[in-house]
Amino acid sequence: YKTRVQYYDTDKMMVMHHANYIRYFETARTEYFREEGFPYSEMEKEDFQIPVLSVQAKFQEPAVYDEIIAITCRIVKLGPASLEVDYEVRNAETGVLHVKGHSRHGFTNHDLRPIPLKKRLPEIYEFIERLYEKDKLL
Repeated sequence: YKTRVQYYDTDKMMVMHHANYIRYFETARTEYFREEGFPYSEMEKEDFQIPVLSVQAKFQEPAVYDEIIAITCRIVKLGPASLEVDYEVRNAETGVLHVKGHSRHGFTNHDLRPIPLKKRLPEIYEFIERLYEKDKLL
């Protein structure tokens, strides 16, 4: 996922505010699922959600106003009721690393009750498992 750092994303120093990286992690993750053929809107129809349980970010070099950044994500761990995703935010032109991130997610229904996705919605679990297997090769 590529985007330009907007003025409203920055602080007084014209550096992207640290909290905005977390937003970009989420956008990259939702776009990843959409591009692979299973947008979050389809998940919702199946009474299935992937809430964030934890998120981490390790800052390297600041992204600055008007810079084009590329955010990549990949599934690094998959369990019967959870998944984990790694992220990198880089300058889209030079490849300079700005941030590495990680998020952990549970599989829940709309009431936020954990569900064993592999048992309850095996076709969705198999879809995510295929993404995980593909991501392991990267």
